[in-house]
This record gives sequence, structure tokens and C-alpha cells, in this order.
Amino acid sequence: MNRRRLLELAFALLLIRAAPLQATPAIADDEPTPPVSEGPFFTPRSPRRRSIVPAGAPGTRLTLSGRVLTTAGKPVPGALVDFWQADARGTYDNDGYRFRGHQLTDSRGRYTLHTVVPGLYPGRTRHIHVKVQRPRGRVLTTQLFFPGVRANASDGLYLRELLVDGWRLVNGKRVARFDFVL
Repeated sequence: MNRRRLLELAFALLLIRAAPLQATPAIADDEPTPPVSEGPFFTPRSPRRRSIVPAGAPGTRLTLSGRVLTTAGKPVPGALVDFWQADARGTYDNDGYRFRGHQLTDSRGRYTLHTVVPGLYPGRTRHIHVKVQRPRGRVLTTQLFFPGVRANASDGLYLRELLVDGWRLVNGKRVARFDFVL
């Protein structure tokens, strides 16, 4: 059984129980998270924070959580996870740090991001940019995508392996999961 199938089964159990999403157990997976282009809008030295939503920003709230794991399924504590995205209208902030921020994973390799569902940027599907780096390791640059978005089919960077898991509504907010494998 591969990692994706195991996650699908775990998610089905979660839906049946209607319990809050729990962290995925450490599992072996010899397939690292695929890289995807950085794009033109990366800004270095983002602020360290779990919420990248500016006060009063419109949009559907989203909590994205997961872990950073090795290909052997071991958690990576202290991994840098840097996020940036368009706002709910599909606009990037290229002058400041709206919808941008980084964090370090905890002792079990976990991260949690509070944001909004990104809008459609012209020519692209909904996506969140991410850079992930284990301490003193190489940087993985990738993008996360959302299930059920019509524009996925026409986006040249879209990869099914980068779909967020557990995409559902809980207490009026969207929740999703994604585990990065380095």
C-alpha cells in the first residue's frame, strides 16, 4: 500500500468519525515531494508567523496542516516552511508581506498555516507556493493545489501529487492537509 492510499483510507475514517483532523502518522515513503517552479513573486526574509492573513482580509479561511518527513517516514523537527500566495482575489502583494510568512516545524515535524483559499491568478489554478528546507539541507520549492478546481486541467504546473488532502469544511472554515517528504 502506498502513502497516498494510506492517507485516503485515514481520511475516510476521519470523515466517518467527524473528528478534527489529526496528524498523519510517520510512514515510509520513497517518493519525495515533487518540485515545482518558484514563480516570479517570491520575496525573501518573510516574517515568522503561522497566520499569513492580514486583519480584515476577505476570503474563505483555510487551515493547512501537515508534517515534514524524511523518505523513511521520520519527522523533520526544525524544518523551515515558507509560504506565499495570492489573496482571495488572485492578487499578489509584491511590496510587503501580505499572504507571506514562514515557520519552523515542531519536534514532531508538524506545521500549521492559517490563510485564505487563494484566488485564481490569471492563467493559473488556485495554488500556494512553498519552500521547505530541513536544517542545513537543500531547499524544496513546490506548489500545493486544491481538488475540484476546474482550472487544474489547464495549468501547466499542476501535479496531482501536490493536491492537498482532507479538503473539507469544519465550523465554517476550510481545512486541508499536506505532508512534505524530503
